[in-house]
Amino acid sequence: QVQVVESGGGLVQPGGSLRLSCAAVGSMFSFYRMGWYRQAPGQQRELVADITADDKENYVDSVKGRFTISRDNVKKMVYLQMNSLKQEDTAVYYCNTLPSQQNGDYWGQGTQVTVSS
Repeated sequence: QVQVVESGGGLVQPGGSLRLSCAAVGSMFSFYRMGWYRQAPGQQRELVADITADDKENYVDSVKGRFTISRDNVKKMVYLQMNSLKQEDTAVYYCNTLPSQQNGDYWGQGTQVTVSS
C-alpha cells in the first residue's frame, strides 16, 4: 500500500498558480502509476492528471496546457503545478495510485484548492 500526505492547496485568484505536493510512503512507490484527483462539492471525484512509472504524463482535457504533473522517485514525491487557475478548478485535490483500487479503499486527507476573486 502507498500512504500519502497532500499539501500546497490554498486560496488563489483566477489566473493564479499553485503547486501541490504529495509525499508518499511505500517501498513500491516507484513502480506505481500515480494520479492527482479532485472532488468539487456535490460532484464525483475525477482524475485530472497521472504519471506512469516511466514518467509518461496524461491529462484530462480541461487542464491540458495549464497543469503539469511530475514525480521524484528518490524523494517519493508527486507534484502538480497548476497555472492559469479557474474558478472551476476549485476542489479538494487528492493523490493516489492509478487505478485507485490498486491502493484498496485508501485515500489521503486531500488539500483544498479554492479559486476565487
